[in-house]
Amino acid sequence: MDPRILELCRADARFAYEAYEFVCEAVEFTQDRLGRAAERASPDGDRHISGAELLRGTCELAVRDFGMMAPVVFRQWGVKTTDDVGEIVFRLIGAKRLSKSDRDDPDDFRDLFDLHQALADGFALTLSDAPAKRGAR
Repeated sequence: MDPRILELCRADARFAYEAYEFVCEAVEFTQDRLGRAAERASPDGDRHISGAELLRGTCELAVRDFGMMAPVVFRQWGVKTTDDVGEIVFRLIGAKRLSKSDRDDPDDFRDLFDLHQALADGFALTLSDAPAKRGAR
């Protein structure tokens, strides 16, 4: 366990430890997906991703890792809105777990989309998805 993240959780228990770890993983996932990982960064070494890019990457990783349970997992972690993801990012920056550029601002995450809906998209169940009862015709 990262002691910097543990301290963040002790100071403010709104978000679970796992939420902080997941956002760190989502940063790396998004950088890699966009070709900005350390080994593939541009010649000037710019690995920066925007708030919107990180939010899309976070949702993509969550759906990949948790499937239909992604909205439930995020709620359990205390992450309900895109603003919450931004709050986690900037708290991780404050703890020196992530870095910040001059372009970054908490408003980059402010109410960009319905996080729960983005995590649930593509997983709507319908009656036709329900298994048929035995003996039913």
